[in-house]
Amino acid sequence: MKKYILHIFLFISIIGFAQDGMVKAEIDTANIRIGEQFQLKISVNETKNVIIPKLLLKGLEVVDSTKVDTIKNSLIRKYILTGFDSGAFYIPQQQIFVKNQAYLTDSLLVNVATVAIDTTKVKKFPIKSIKKEPYTFDDFKIYLYILLAALAIIGFWIYWFVIRKRKEEEDGPTYRTLPPYEEAIYRLNELDEKLLWQNNKVKEYYSELTEIVRGYIERELKVPALENTTDEVLEMLRNFKQADTIQTSQETLDKLRSLLREADLVKFAKSKPLALEIEEDRKDAQEIVSNLKPKPIIEADDELE
Repeated sequence: MKKYILHIFLFISIIGFAQDGMVKAEIDTANIRIGEQFQLKISVNETKNVIIPKLLLKGLEVVDSTKVDTIKNSLIRKYILTGFDSGAFYIPQQQIFVKNQAYLTDSLLVNVATVAIDTTKVKKFPIKSIKKEPYTFDDFKIYLYILLAALAIIGFWIYWFVIRKRKEEEDGPTYRTLPPYEEAIYRLNELDEKLLWQNNKVKEYYSELTEIVRGYIERELKVPALENTTDEVLEMLRNFKQADTIQTSQETLDKLRSLLREADLVKFAKSKPLALEIEEDRKDAQEIVSNLKPKPIIEADDELE
């Protein structure tokens, strides 16, 4: 208990020492209007081992502060304060430490008054209607983006389904199916221009020559002449001749038999006919195409007539 009483007396002595002038707080005015600034100055009669903590304020605000100045044997720090609410506000006691001992400044009262307005001298204006803000690009950019996206989609569809399709149709090759006889003659002339047998490509020449003749028979008579063997093709044509469904002569059928068998010998037995024989086979191929045709179908009305 005696120890606590001793501490109390020591604290009172410290405060008394502070009040004796070790630390001091002053303001340049005790009355301000809202927003006005005033100065707080804290002085310490010591220059060594002095600590000035951050100000503790209620209702007032620090606008600025200066660095600690040393004048003779004292330390001085100044603060610029202001208030934005009307009323009476205390700057509470500030605790200053000097050589590890605490000293308290005096508390200070500051009155913050409102600014009086003389309404009789204030010019009055009529109440104005609400005005709309002017339009800016940001107000319309979402619609612009939607429009551009829609145009891009429409453009893509037009290109994909109209322009591209039309271009493919224009660029694509156009073919006209020739009648069997015209196609065969055209291909025979193309074969002559290739000069295959003249360049020792006799096998290739006979393969293409018989393919042209077989293709003509298949298209004209509507039989699988390209897939069947030589004997099968000749057998079909003999049956057609006996049934009187084709318009040809026995000489034409004999030339066809000779041509197909000669081609088989060249392709499978490596036979090498003479140039004169090759030219003769070429003439026979054209005669076969010209003289082998189906008989026209006679309608019943035509028979009655």
